[in-house]
Amino acid sequence: MAPAEILSGKTVSAQVRERLKNQVANLKEKAPGFRPGLAILQVGDRDDSNLYISMKLKAAAEIGINANHIKLPNTASEAEVLRCINTLNEDPAVHGFIVQLPLDSNKPINTEKITNAVAPEKDVDGLSSINAGKLSRGDLGDCFIPCTPKGCMELIRQTGIQVAGKRAVVIGRSKIVGAPMHDLLLWNHATVTTCHSKTGSLAEEVGQADILVVAAGKAEMVKGEWIKPGAVVIDCGINHIPDSTKASGKRVVGDVAYSAAKERASYITPVPGGVGPMTVAMLMQSTVESAQRFLEKYQPGKWNIQYNQLSPQIPVPSDIEVSRSCIPKPIGQLAREIGLLSDEVELYGQNKAKILLSTLERLKAQPDGKYVVVTGITPTPLGEGKSTTTVGLVQALGAHLGRNAFACVRQPSQGPTFGIKGGAAGGGYSQVVPMEEFNLHLTGDIHAITAANNLVAAAIDARIFHEATQSDQALYSRLVPSISGSRKFSDIQIRRLQRLQIKKTDPDALTAEEIKKFVRLDIDPESITWARVLDTSDRFLRKITIGQSPTEKGHSRTTQFDITVASEIMAVLALTDSLEDMRNRLARMVVASSREGIPVTTEDLGVSGALTVLMKDAIKPNLMQTLEGDPVFVHAGPFANIAHGNSSVLADKIALKLVGKEGFVVTEAGFGADIGMEKFFDIKCRYSGLQPHVVVLVATVRALKMHGGGPTVTAGVPLPKEYTEENLQLLSRGCCNLSKQIQNAQTFGVPVVVAVNAFKSDTEAELQLVMKLAREAGAFDAVKCTHWADGGKGAVALAKAVQRASQAPSHFRFLYDVKLPILDKIRIIAQKIYGADDVELLPEAEQKVILYTKQGFGSLPICMAKTHLSLSHDPELKGVPKGFIVPIRDIRASVGAGFLYPLVGTMSTMPGLPTRPCFYDIDLDPVTGEVNGLF
Repeated sequence: MAPAEILSGKTVSAQVRERLKNQVANLKEKAPGFRPGLAILQVGDRDDSNLYISMKLKAAAEIGINANHIKLPNTASEAEVLRCINTLNEDPAVHGFIVQLPLDSNKPINTEKITNAVAPEKDVDGLSSINAGKLSRGDLGDCFIPCTPKGCMELIRQTGIQVAGKRAVVIGRSKIVGAPMHDLLLWNHATVTTCHSKTGSLAEEVGQADILVVAAGKAEMVKGEWIKPGAVVIDCGINHIPDSTKASGKRVVGDVAYSAAKERASYITPVPGGVGPMTVAMLMQSTVESAQRFLEKYQPGKWNIQYNQLSPQIPVPSDIEVSRSCIPKPIGQLAREIGLLSDEVELYGQNKAKILLSTLERLKAQPDGKYVVVTGITPTPLGEGKSTTTVGLVQALGAHLGRNAFACVRQPSQGPTFGIKGGAAGGGYSQVVPMEEFNLHLTGDIHAITAANNLVAAAIDARIFHEATQSDQALYSRLVPSISGSRKFSDIQIRRLQRLQIKKTDPDALTAEEIKKFVRLDIDPESITWARVLDTSDRFLRKITIGQSPTEKGHSRTTQFDITVASEIMAVLALTDSLEDMRNRLARMVVASSREGIPVTTEDLGVSGALTVLMKDAIKPNLMQTLEGDPVFVHAGPFANIAHGNSSVLADKIALKLVGKEGFVVTEAGFGADIGMEKFFDIKCRYSGLQPHVVVLVATVRALKMHGGGPTVTAGVPLPKEYTEENLQLLSRGCCNLSKQIQNAQTFGVPVVVAVNAFKSDTEAELQLVMKLAREAGAFDAVKCTHWADGGKGAVALAKAVQRASQAPSHFRFLYDVKLPILDKIRIIAQKIYGADDVELLPEAEQKVILYTKQGFGSLPICMAKTHLSLSHDPELKGVPKGFIVPIRDIRASVGAGFLYPLVGTMSTMPGLPTRPCFYDIDLDPVTGEVNGLF
């Protein structure tokens, strides 16, 4: 009989790698930019593990697999290893994942627990119990097979011998080779016998084998004369035996006596160079197979998201009834669907979560999606449905057109929710759910702002009191106390010394004059601009006197409470882009001036670090969902008059990364385009560096009729017949406001799509007239929307128009150069956006222009605090007023947030006056826990 043909693992593995290289190239053609990803997790620094890993990395690079070697120290605990595994399990760029064994740790680690923690769909080593179980059941197409048995099977196939019907013997029963080899041969229809160290008649069993696989780990234990003539012999053994002819004094042999066996076998694998090279090749093959399965299930950059099916009722029930008719999916599930990792998500119950800022760092190389801002025409007091349109548009883009789509909206204030207007989650079948959680407390961000704001207020009055009642030395002892016999400046105090040009760090080295400069802020009580805040509309706190207690020794003054969302800290939260940036912005907030006119900041007060601590969780965006299961960030809620009226920069930036290049982020700007949109562009985009692709301008027949001369619209009062009956002439006259707001948006160089939010009283002729006049005014498109009644389905036409508009050229530009004088910037906004003839600075505003210019704040953007009910300063002037001059009563500075806000006409920073004297109809169902009567 002729000697056996040698099954060279080197030759076969080279063929496999070449085949895989071509498969990877084909994958890249099908999905440009896609690469199979392999992660190798190592614990410790064993030399043999390092060698094996280097071989795997080299093979991966040759094939085109993106391999990543993660190395933990030998001090790593089991918990640390499991955390790392969890991260890799969730990483969509990792398709194959192995844990290099053995684990070289000086701490106890359960290897079985570690291997089973690897996600079965990424377990390309095939070592998890789930993959082992699937293999034992014969589910070969739905599992990964350990690499050595898989390599053995590939070598057997190379012989051309039919496995089915053959008698196979496997020597060894390890989980890595023997046991899976048995299952693999069995499900390829061989008759399989497994032998091991306790098998009594091993030679007899071997002698019956047509196919023999040996993985016993014992040098040359299978003798050549045992082999059945013509058998296929696969030797998995790697053993060292003494050999004086070798420089090392030893040589490598297998588990089979090779020289004798090859005289009887038809095929045999050498050692080395047989099974060994195949193991690495099969690891690569399994990784490519896993990547192929990933592409079959997922499209790169496309969320695998489950949407809720709506069943809209006619007539549409109340918002709260619609909200409660939906069972939201667990927020953790939604987070996974949109590509968030578990360690980036902090769950607040089942329906909301905070998202860590580390997400931005992880996704920094990901291209941004399309950026859409929703604004509106000048509204009636009832609002025209911007929030509803924002949600409806995202539902249409996501659930109905299959795009990655994210809504970013403001968190509503509790004050108006209870006292004036109810909730702000959208409405009908286009809203954020659950409605109660959206409108009440959420995750406590507004309460954190209340605490931080009032800490500043308390510090101001406490500092004035102590400076008025104590000597310089006594103050110094309080500010820099001696602890265990030594004094030390804090970091905040070192920075104050530097601003004062005092270049000393030893508290005992300051002179009496330097101590005085350090401890005395000398705040002018008349210059204090910082008010206390409360998230309740309480009319009796609009003007108060503080310091009435005898302990304050007569140091009283008049002040006020504002609504919490009017706090500058809210504006800081909305405009910050990192924890460090928030810390710096909070430190820059100016709360008063000294008697010499020097700005006094929270850093001077020594509270900026404490403010950052109070705000450290509030900076994380809040994740919720729409009725149809689309993701929504609810984060920050600055007023749209005295602040910029937009949700947070951070929420937008994270959402833009999560949706990817072809996705859409839709955010809403408060009030009409003349207020919220202008501030979105000139303040928010200026600080964020983001450029919008599309403006969606929401219009209603009702509001346009009002601008055409219709009767006054009042909340809680039935609409006059002019609004419920067709009146094309009145409507046509009012479309001048729509045309002006389209022009305002085009001033910034961004395409405009008009969303005509249809009400049941609107006629088709009225809706068609609005769309016709909008297009004639320069809108990219104008479409009818019924998302309030129909959910995302009613905004599909709008979504398609937005998609087309996002492909149109955009020439985004700011309205003004921030380096212009303060008055010039105000005048540009008034003339170009409002249509005013000019502006008039009243005496107090004139003094503020001089003061802020002197203090170095003249280059800040402008945030006009103006009525939202008219393009002018007068809420009674509808349509497009002409020939008016905008009066500027006062100008105030939000230096930390980064803008100046002129007060136009009679604008106030105080909370709105509640329209309800009591809340007798609001209650909690003690059985279900549901809120009744609020919405």
